[in-house]
Amino acid sequence: MQITNDQPPRPVTPKDAAAMILLRDPDDPKVYWVKRARTLRFMASYHAFPGGQRDEADAEVPVRAAESLEDAVMRVAAIREIFEETGILIAEGVERLTASRLTELREDLCADRVSFREMLESEGLTIDPHRLIEAPRWVTPATMPRRYDTRFYAAWLPEGQDAHVIPGELEEGEWLRPHEALQRWVDGSCLIVTPIFAALQALSEDIENFTDRMFSVSQEERDHLETRVEMRYGFYLCALRTPTIPPATHTNCYIIGGDEMVVIDPGSPYPDQQAILDRNIERFIDEGRKIREILITHLHPDHIGGVNHLASKFNIPVAAHRLTADAIGDQIRVDRFIEDGELIELTEAKTGLTWRLRAMWTPGHAKGHLSLYEERTGTLITGDCVVGFGTVVIAPPEGNMREYLESLNQYLELPKLTALMPGHGPVIADARAKIEEYIAHRHERESNILKAVREGAVTLSSIVEKVYTDVPQAMHKLAEQSVLAHLEKLEDEGVVRRDGEAFFATS
Repeated sequence: MQITNDQPPRPVTPKDAAAMILLRDPDDPKVYWVKRARTLRFMASYHAFPGGQRDEADAEVPVRAAESLEDAVMRVAAIREIFEETGILIAEGVERLTASRLTELREDLCADRVSFREMLESEGLTIDPHRLIEAPRWVTPATMPRRYDTRFYAAWLPEGQDAHVIPGELEEGEWLRPHEALQRWVDGSCLIVTPIFAALQALSEDIENFTDRMFSVSQEERDHLETRVEMRYGFYLCALRTPTIPPATHTNCYIIGGDEMVVIDPGSPYPDQQAILDRNIERFIDEGRKIREILITHLHPDHIGGVNHLASKFNIPVAAHRLTADAIGDQIRVDRFIEDGELIELTEAKTGLTWRLRAMWTPGHAKGHLSLYEERTGTLITGDCVVGFGTVVIAPPEGNMREYLESLNQYLELPKLTALMPGHGPVIADARAKIEEYIAHRHERESNILKAVREGAVTLSSIVEKVYTDVPQAMHKLAEQSVLAHLEKLEDEGVVRRDGEAFFATS
């Protein structure tokens, strides 16, 4: 049984948020960025500017000469958030306070012993909105399960203060030159999102009037950039709505390379979604780039639904593993086979960079499943071996649990692993931890399945009822497929035996 999302998802309402581009040393400008904690549900382990969500109490803080209530509230949110996260307080009168007093106030605020308004009033401080330089506002793309409408501001570091991150929601913070931050992104040392990149790029060109240059980019162009988010230099993510398995609603199509590019998993069968990808491909071609191939990670419909359209429209050849090619031969013409260990090299003359995509045969979710490991940056395109939220369904006979676990362990053997680019959901920065989490989850499920069998649950449905108590009832039929995959593995190992549709422990 296959349960799929085949209707457009309801858009998630963005939450109001504010972020601060903190600057210092005008003669040798540096910007402050932070690394978000790996435990966060949104952008875990990404690099960003300090900031966070608006609080209801932010509206209670008086702001001198504010242009509007909304503007005042969001500027208060930005100032409060950076004080909580970095210890930097931007307010009139703050120069009277010692560093130790600022530390005490920060501790009281973070411990909810005092409100931000009470803190300001007790110290005789005033918020002047004109100390913040307004930067463009960005909204998280509609394809994301969590969204924020973020106002960005810039400010120079007040004299006598410095930033200090208290580990919690953030892991670390650092001052560095904007071009150094961009180089780390190019090297694959960090993950950032479009508004962070846009600010760093403008700052690296010239600190003078950098926000004006950011505002000069049209809203239409900014909207386009969010349809093909450049997660790393030369790694573009185009999330397209597909008839996929919940909780996913979209499949990630990746466009990778420089002068030569490949397109991985154009999965949407819907014309409006294909048009989004078409426009991106047309833009790359107009820039003088060549689309060399379409690469297919595996056979499932939500990964191949747009292959024929794209191949025909732009005359692009198609490549896949031979097992995938055999399975989809009546639907899609595969022009060549990708072999395990094959190296696909893509170059760019202006930077001298090469993207080295090493093909890995990683069966388990599907017999011909391919992953692609970019050797220079340590970026792994995982298809459906690992996804950005939830877990992966292993559905026999196409799916095989033993092979799936072997494929996950094969990932852990890679020499450098810095990010996972999955078939569904957000890109994962803490790559090794996520893979280890997947393996541990499967072992825990298997242990609980075997325990349920030993306690007398012998059918798939009865085992699911006992083991998958954390999964909605509507998803239990899908869960039965993964239970069957675990039981087949245990049967091969001689731990359980099958009698018709019933399973029994051998000891």
